[in-house]
Amino acid sequence: MPLIEFPYNNSYHSSIGMTLFEALYGRRCKSPISWFEVAQSRQKSYADIRCRDIEFQVDDCVFLKVSPMKGVMRFGRKGKLSPRYIGPYKVIRRVGQVAYEVDLPRELVVVHPILHVSMLRKCLGDPTQVIPIEGMELSEHLSYEEVPVEILDRQVRKLRTKDVASVKVLWRSQNI
Repeated sequence: MPLIEFPYNNSYHSSIGMTLFEALYGRRCKSPISWFEVAQSRQKSYADIRCRDIEFQVDDCVFLKVSPMKGVMRFGRKGKLSPRYIGPYKVIRRVGQVAYEVDLPRELVVVHPILHVSMLRKCLGDPTQVIPIEGMELSEHLSYEEVPVEILDRQVRKLRTKDVASVKVLWRSQNI
């Protein structure tokens, strides 16, 4: 029965003057210890691409990032088309390297006014992007729950093999 060697066998054999891996594959084996360094540098390069150095000045306008509870629609839209920011709000002062104090309205009294830079996005002054927060109750984790007010329309679409019912709903956070 032939002897089966694993590729990580890195023990030196003086009779052949090399490791069994070198004899079998003709090159030196990279130990798993060096693999971690390669993996870490690769992960760092991916993280560095996404990292943005963002700085705000006092009196800059910023949007505040919000997220809905799981399975809840955001302002009547689901998925990637739903708004993810509310505001704009003014930056009062910089606190440390990556934190800013923001002037929040009374409706957001449960949210701490000092926020990490990842929770903010610069407002470019486009008034069409402003989402009103009247009637929206945010928790301290910046999440909210959409509540249906009334059903506006119903229809059934017939597909080849089944009927699909759709319902148009007026949500509490929408003015339209």
